[in-house]
Parts: sequence; C-alpha cells; structure tokens
Amino acid sequence: MSMSDPIADLLTRIRNAEAVRKKQVEMPASTVRAGIANLLKEEGYITDYSLSEGVKPVLTIILKYYEGKPVISQLKRVSRPGLRIYKAKDKLPQVLGGLGVAIISTSKGLMTDRQARIEGHGGEVLCFVS
Repeated sequence: MSMSDPIADLLTRIRNAEAVRKKQVEMPASTVRAGIANLLKEEGYITDYSLSEGVKPVLTIILKYYEGKPVISQLKRVSRPGLRIYKAKDKLPQVLGGLGVAIISTSKGLMTDRQARIEGHGGEVLCFVS
C-alpha cells in the first residue's frame, strides 16, 4: 500500500514517540524526510538522525528532551496533498513570532523560513515546528 502523505507520517511518528518518551523513532527513508530531519537537527529540535543503507533504507531520528520534556512542543502540517499552500518570499509565515520555524520547500531545496527570507525564495510551506 502506498503512503499518500509521507511528511504527515513523519510528523505523526515524531509526535507519538515523544508522547511516550521514546529515545528514537524509525521510519522508511526518503529524500524529503531526510531533508526535514536535517533541518530539525540544524535548528536544535532533535539530537541526531541516521540513514541505513539497503534495499529499503530506514531513517532513524534520535529525539531530544530537556528536563524530561520534549524539545518539540508542536509539529503542524500546513500544506497537504489535498490543499497545497504556497507563499511568496515576502509573505512567508513566522512561527511564534520567530521562536519556531516553518519548513519551506523551495526551488533550491528544503530550508527554514529564515533561510528562505535571506536568500529571497518563496515556496511550499510544509510544516510548522515549535
């Protein structure tokens, strides 16, 4: 069975794993999922991630906690297969007044809303993280 929204699946797996205080979560790997994991690591929301080699690669994300609470308080899918949300470079959203990040898919690859504003790119708003 094919998955209709792998990004929503990634976000849900992270939310569910944090709800039960798991140290890590595993899922089927893809380029977009690895890109989102890389951005989450750069922004300090997760400890690390790894990709396994093989016929069916697996993405393993090591979650981050601070004083027993998950660092990620909210993960929200914005653009979805049934309703794509695109924003121009001057209309990119800010999450919690700049305290969170929006992950944007641009023509130059995945980047945060801050990076996209600096580089002058608009694109599809994939999700909000705070």
